[in-house]
Amino acid sequence: ETVLYADMPIKVQMKITYTEPGLKGDTASSTALKPAEVETGAKVMVPLFIEMGEKIRISTADGSYVERVR
Repeated sequence: ETVLYADMPIKVQMKITYTEPGLKGDTASSTALKPAEVETGAKVMVPLFIEMGEKIRISTADGSYVERVR
């Protein structure tokens, strides 16, 4: 009845529920980041080209953005 062991996935897929829109002329490089909130309420730093409603992959090891899901 007691959980002894649980495996976490390496990455999870989440939907962006809130983020500020990227401004025209912003760079799409991976070094320029903005805060975003995902469906669980967690805050993640994402590239400027990510918009509300998009799905992204997040690393469960450190909670960082990995890639956009197409």
